[in-house]
Amino acid sequence: MEYKTIARRCEARFIEKKSEFIGYLCPVRTEEEAVAFIEEIRAMHRKATHNCYAYILRENNAARHSDDGEPGGTAGVPIYEVLRKEGLTDVCCVVTRYFGGILLGAGGLVRAYTRGAKDAVDAAQIKCMAAAVRMAVTVDYGLYGRLAQIFADLDARVEKEDFADNVQITLCIREENAKTLSDKLIDSCNGNISVNELEKLNYDFA
Repeated sequence: MEYKTIARRCEARFIEKKSEFIGYLCPVRTEEEAVAFIEEIRAMHRKATHNCYAYILRENNAARHSDDGEPGGTAGVPIYEVLRKEGLTDVCCVVTRYFGGILLGAGGLVRAYTRGAKDAVDAAQIKCMAAAVRMAVTVDYGLYGRLAQIFADLDARVEKEDFADNVQITLCIREENAKTLSDKLIDSCNGNISVNELEKLNYDFA
């Protein structure tokens, strides 16, 4: 199953009616990692008025959000909705607010926390992960030129090529296409090619 997540931590900030909002986004795989990230941001911003958050995980299909003292439904849910609508998982978003003295009202808070999360997402490098197979292909130089189009047709991602006595290729391909790739390579080279599965993994096909 394919899913979208982020490559690394990122942040974005803006001012809304003198309140500073800072959105933090972090890749997480478990609730323990999500809670640890939330606590890290809270410790970093002990003087902040609010540290509201949401996270979505593949593990146990877990999802949580918190308004952290803001009026109910004005912070945690908007943050969560941004993550959900962007189709992200295995992510935690914390939006920190330093109150600037001007009340924003419920609608203003929803818009501000939505923007805090969205700006952080926009700053992120998105990864499109899928179940994949890493494969090793060994072929003679005379047959090497036949492979590129097959790789392209099946969206196989070449990671490494070694040119020695023959050509040794390491690649990743979506799991559902692995057998088709192997069959096509063997057929194209009339069996004069070695194709071996190295491991199964989740791979970024973005």
